[in-house]
Amino acid sequence: MRGEDDATIVEERLRELAAHLRGPRRLKSDLLTEARHGLLDAVDAYRADGLPATEAQRRAVAEFGSPAQLAPAYQAELAAGALRGLSLRVVTLATVALVAGDLTWQGSSWGGSPPPAAYQWLSSSVGWIWAAAFGLAAIGLLPAGRSALRGAAADRAVGAALTGILALGVLAGSALFAWSIGLWDAALTWPPMIIGAVVAATGYLWLGRAARTWLLAAR
Repeated sequence: MRGEDDATIVEERLRELAAHLRGPRRLKSDLLTEARHGLLDAVDAYRADGLPATEAQRRAVAEFGSPAQLAPAYQAELAAGALRGLSLRVVTLATVALVAGDLTWQGSSWGGSPPPAAYQWLSSSVGWIWAAAFGLAAIGLLPAGRSALRGAAADRAVGAALTGILALGVLAGSALFAWSIGLWDAALTWPPMIIGAVVAATGYLWLGRAARTWLLAAR
């Protein structure tokens, strides 16, 4: 039987490994749980060979490896998971932005007033920025085992580009909203515009948390 105090050395090694890792909490927990099961199975095997509990743990932990040896492989998996999480959020929000963005203007009292050319350029740029983010996110969602488009170095490049273009998208979208209010006072009280602003702000925060997780995991 495996006693509650039979895994003290195992748990200490897992805590040391956890301290080296940064990334999505659920994935990190799953990886550590998987490592725990493997270590305890090794402990059981050594005990079945007649070793005392403490010695069995020591051998299992030594065979498992040190945190410094193990952390790079675990961290790479966490970084890949963080990129998948960020990419999924980008695809979701970009789809909403590309499909529903124009709905904030339909039926407005100022719809017939043509905005300045620079405003139209900025509006088009926001659409292209989200389209580019969608494309990068699609690469980030490719499954493992995935051709030359995905690998550790490629993941870092995709994640860095995606984070950068998201920052650009937030700045451009915020500037467009502020300019809209400056051009049309009624925009500030137009319900679809208000709803769109709330959804966009919530989405930006949602993406920001995922981008921060990826940056920590890939650092």
